[in-house]
Amino acid sequence: MTHRLEDVIALFDGLFLTTYQTRLVRGGDEPLYLPADAECDHHRVIFARGFFASVLHEVSHWCIAGARRRLLEDYGYWYLPDGRDADEQAAFEAVEVAPQALELLFSQACGLPFNVSVDNLGEVEVDREGFRARVEARAARVEADGLAKRAGAFRDALAAYYLKERPLAEAVALGRRRLEAVGELTPA
Repeated sequence: MTHRLEDVIALFDGLFLTTYQTRLVRGGDEPLYLPADAECDHHRVIFARGFFASVLHEVSHWCIAGARRRLLEDYGYWYLPDGRDADEQAAFEAVEVAPQALELLFSQACGLPFNVSVDNLGEVEVDREGFRARVEARAARVEADGLAKRAGAFRDALAAYYLKERPLAEAVALGRRRLEAVGELTPA
């Protein structure tokens, strides 16, 4: 199956535009989360350069962020660009284990390979395999414990569309039923 950005945007928006006033938006060089403001009546999960993996990663961050964090630009998190030292890299990896674990589960629901991102091309030695092992272990724990409501709804919709090849509307309806079952869907 082809993984078109328009389809994953339709899945996300179909699940979360009316329930969380949040849209998935194709962006430029850097991803960004922008809460609604005076100029825009909905929140925006902006993914980088049209990369499908960026979509899954940014949605992972959004699924983890609580209600208060979703009112802050980039959820109020810090980010140090490429070129971090060893301590900064360790802090980055500690924060990134959870979203990359969700990204791994979302990738599997799309039938796509997953690659961890250590996001550092600087001079510091990076243990990519060690980080991968931590991400995989976290994904296994999340899977065993059950995904949180937004993450579970998104993964269900992805799997229905990409693995079971259900129509978009049917995949969205399946995800919305999961939100409704956990009390997250407000009747229109």
